[in-house]
Amino acid sequence: MSVIRVGIGVTVLALAVGLTAAPGATAGVDAPPTAEEQRLDRAVPQEILRRSGFDTVAAEFARDLAGAGSYAQAHRIVVREGSALWRRAVDRVQGRGPAGGDLSRDDDRPLYWARLGMTREVRAYRPGFGLDEERRAKLLDALERASRGQSDIRFPCGKGVRRVLVTGFDPFTLDRDIRISNPSGATALALDGTVIETADGPARVETAVFPVRWRDFAEGTVERTLRPHLPHVDLFTTVSQGRVGRFDVERTNGAWRGGFPDNENIGRTETVPVTDPASQPQWTSTTLPYARIVAAGTGPFPVHDNTGVTEIPAGGTEPVVRPDGPSPGSTARAGGGGNYLSNEIAYRATLLRDRLGLHDTLPGGHVHTPVLQFGAGNTTEVTDPEFVRNRLDIVAQVRAILSAALSATGRTRG
Repeated sequence: MSVIRVGIGVTVLALAVGLTAAPGATAGVDAPPTAEEQRLDRAVPQEILRRSGFDTVAAEFARDLAGAGSYAQAHRIVVREGSALWRRAVDRVQGRGPAGGDLSRDDDRPLYWARLGMTREVRAYRPGFGLDEERRAKLLDALERASRGQSDIRFPCGKGVRRVLVTGFDPFTLDRDIRISNPSGATALALDGTVIETADGPARVETAVFPVRWRDFAEGTVERTLRPHLPHVDLFTTVSQGRVGRFDVERTNGAWRGGFPDNENIGRTETVPVTDPASQPQWTSTTLPYARIVAAGTGPFPVHDNTGVTEIPAGGTEPVVRPDGPSPGSTARAGGGGNYLSNEIAYRATLLRDRLGLHDTLPGGHVHTPVLQFGAGNTTEVTDPEFVRNRLDIVAQVRAILSAALSATGRTRG
């Protein structure tokens, strides 16, 4: 998900917001829909929801929420239904239960659009017991975490099974092409809870998906999700969409936001905001076994060890591109993965690894997938055979990359 690599445009459509009133609740709108939610009623999202069987999710959630008689009950409903949405999306991708429609099971988009339908309902919620904006924000946060798998990361206890943590992203660049899917999100759904068999024994994969929004990252969503698990995993990788036709293992991540608009059409140009900025480094690095991954022959796409960065050299004033990594004392302007949210999640995750004292013991970093492309000539259909085949190939190769990384690292940390 790199701005340097993928072009983007913007189109926004307004939508109607509705919530069926029930005893204990009154209809009304306290906050306008977000830019993401404003795309929801367009034809393509509605077709994706209908062809996957996810088109009733928001209405059913609204009915349950409308019946809540207290904030505590509303919160329980939000957590329950958010988690149910995540499990339903994972199950659909992994072939469990009915497909719900003719859309390919490997598709990540039903989860994204169904979640937006649910957040729109929470934003419009005016219960009889009263709801101030602080509590509404807590409901939205609980829904986001539960429906992204962030609160559903559960590794087996004991020794003998290695633990792998993988993250993906929502679709983005939706205002250039609202049909877009994100292969990193599809990977997260396909791999969650699965086991990779290696010569050193099984490895359990747990996953989560993150939003393409600057504000969530500034509020610490990455650290809050990863901090409880990094001390206990054997390998982690953040994953996002990158260049056309290739994978990249990003060697270096930079502490800079390049300003490109996110899914809310908001840009940020600044140093990546983290806690304790006085100790913040300009650069962090991968500890994934990149040489072994590149050499492993993991699938149809070439895999590159990407060492380039953009920096302002020490004593300089203008950015320069350095193909072999940053020079001493330089200021970051782009990591190998650019200066968008893909670089930022890699920076935050590896900085957290280092601040937890795990740099020398925990393999972790960022992998960019190829751009997921529609078939030649398809400018209107929400899917096609080449689109599905490309996504399946990308997901399979991410799994193979994880297998190669596990084979190159030690046994379980216990």
